[in-house]
Amino acid sequence: MTPVGRKPDDGERYRFILETAARLICERSYEGTSMQEIAAACRMTKAGLYHHIQNKEQLLFAIMNYGMDLFEEQVLAKVRDITDPVERLRSCMRRNIELVTRGVSKEVIIILHEHATLTGEAREYIDGRKKRYVRFIEDAFAEAVKAGRFRPMDPTIVAFSFLGMVLWVYKWFKPDGRMTEQQISDGMVDLFFAGLSPAGSGASPASAGLALVPPSNKKEEAS
Repeated sequence: MTPVGRKPDDGERYRFILETAARLICERSYEGTSMQEIAAACRMTKAGLYHHIQNKEQLLFAIMNYGMDLFEEQVLAKVRDITDPVERLRSCMRRNIELVTRGVSKEVIIILHEHATLTGEAREYIDGRKKRYVRFIEDAFAEAVKAGRFRPMDPTIVAFSFLGMVLWVYKWFKPDGRMTEQQISDGMVDLFFAGLSPAGSGASPASAGLALVPPSNKKEEAS
């Protein structure tokens, strides 16, 4: 299944529509954004918008599909070939955090925030793409446990903990806040992976630039 209503020579205009609509929906919510407002923001008539998009739900599906494309290009495609499973997961977490915290990645945020809005085949298709990412994370964790790099844990529990930690960032990250994207990425990777260390091994060194506890305290080593 692919987004319908798209003309083969409309690539640039189509992406502009998706990115503009994504920005508005992130600001106002899906229900709070009208097709007329999207058309106006795209400097088009409503009839012109419908030349590219069949209806509002199809637009939402197209935005999410585009967001999944961005995610796979900027995260999965760049980590799949990393041989070491722990480094694969660390890189995956970093890239995922960076993608979610970038202001231009509204399409990815909509996948997270409007996940229950789609219906029927469109929802099944997007859910299928998301499930493939979950399996990728599960397989990498299982591989790391088998190699003795992580303490034994159910890979599904760890995978969803990984995703819950990463994907919630968009709710609290502030581009003009006291922490940079890099500091947040370093701190979260350090915090998460230290807790997976096998019994008796030390936690990974604290990442520079971000203290998750007051500076006077010392992070505990993973047990």
